Amino acid sequence: MALRPSTQIRYYQERALRKMFGNGRARSGIIVLPCGAGKTLVGITAACTMRKSTVVLTSTAVAVDQWKRQFEQFTTIPPEKIRTLTAENKQDLPEDGGVLISTYTMMSFRGKRSEVSSRVMLQIKNREWGLQILDEVQFAPAKSFRTVCSIVKSHCKVGLTATLVREDDLIHDLQWLIGPKLYEANWLELQEAGFLAKVQCIEVWCPMAKEYFREYLTASAAKRRKLWVCNPNKLRLCEYLLKFHESRGDKCIVFSDNLFALQYASQVLKKPFICGDVPMNERLLILNRFQNESQFSTIFLSKVGDNAIDIPCATVIIQISFNSGSRRQEAQRLGRILRPKPKSEGEEFNAFFYSLVSKDTQEMYFADKRQQFIIDQGYAYKVITWNNFESHMAGEDLMFDNPKTQFDILAQILASDDTLDDIEDDDVMLGGTDVPAAGAKPAGVSVRKANLSILSGADPGVVYFEKGKQKAPAAKKEKHEESKHWIFKQRKK
Repeated sequence: MALRPSTQIRYYQERALRKMFGNGRARSGIIVLPCGAGKTLVGITAACTMRKSTVVLTSTAVAVDQWKRQFEQFTTIPPEKIRTLTAENKQDLPEDGGVLISTYTMMSFRGKRSEVSSRVMLQIKNREWGLQILDEVQFAPAKSFRTVCSIVKSHCKVGLTATLVREDDLIHDLQWLIGPKLYEANWLELQEAGFLAKVQCIEVWCPMAKEYFREYLTASAAKRRKLWVCNPNKLRLCEYLLKFHESRGDKCIVFSDNLFALQYASQVLKKPFICGDVPMNERLLILNRFQNESQFSTIFLSKVGDNAIDIPCATVIIQISFNSGSRRQEAQRLGRILRPKPKSEGEEFNAFFYSLVSKDTQEMYFADKRQQFIIDQGYAYKVITWNNFESHMAGEDLMFDNPKTQFDILAQILASDDTLDDIEDDDVMLGGTDVPAAGAKPAGVSVRKANLSILSGADPGVVYFEKGKQKAPAAKKEKHEESKHWIFKQRKK
């Protein structure tokens, strides 16, 4: 396996590889590059440099397919030497080396596997691998995933990520799970060099509609979240921004963690959406049309679009709902539009990241916390108030201006129960394991709701209690005194 002559390595990718292969030996460690800066090519080049059998672990089944295509594009490896291990595709490993690409979920699954999957896993455990590549390595310290490092026996491990951050202290475990940080690129330096798009980050404060704010003041925590997400003023502004940018020929992505808001807004605006329930074939079809058809200019994405989805044509992101204060998610979503773009004449920026926030709600606190990682990279958020847009929207014919539509959303929110069932689970997004036969029930498997917050250390369900030491009962204390050796009894006197 070698790189094709047409494959060009950028200077910062070469620096990262020098840190890894310095002094004539391969070092294990972590390489941090911004989204869109070519982390995949760094991993592929490392595999070509070692010329040993390689296993690649990533977060989603879509990413598995992308890694496979990138290996075929950039290297001379025969296609039959590249094997993938997902819920839909299981193949025996080639006898002499090769590349295996799979997901963290598939490798760390502890339940009952199919016969084919069990056989392939046994082959993986018995083989001595040269290189293990962990894409989106910030997920590796999660309790459900950290076992993958011991399952795969490899001489060298390299972790790739754009966001070396977790909402807990488990990020420090990567030091002994993988190795030290070998290289980290400067985001603004790459932007000035033209390797990343010039993005303007904008936060817009949208006032709550009167009826919504009245209910917000007395509602439960779950309903308050639904109210600030479905704020009609926020949805009106989203619709206006889509019209404005579509008229300029931009490709737009609307992100929403809230499934009700995602599906309702996409249906009202007649736009396609992708969430965890959408089959893999349909997802790939929508993404392919979005990239290649000019009239297909907007898609709605749930959190399945946060990681490992390559959409280089996207120039605008509008975020109407997000996962609490996750800094990782904010940076990953920004990364969807960081791919280099053609220069626009007379414009300083060629990509736009909008975060729509409901004013005077808890969402403003979460938005401020989310931005810290991006601000640390040198970016700045421009805060725009509602007044700047109100006059422009006055003459527009917007679907969410209709009072009937607004009250319909409010009625559905008030009629819903006090749960967060409209927040999507991530187990489907992370790739799954085995598809059971029709009617079969997996034995010995515990199922629970899970999301990427847990994998990045921000599980909202975790509560810590501090307990003081309880005094031992008098009877137990006397019995303990009697059992003491006479020497220790003398010490007390």
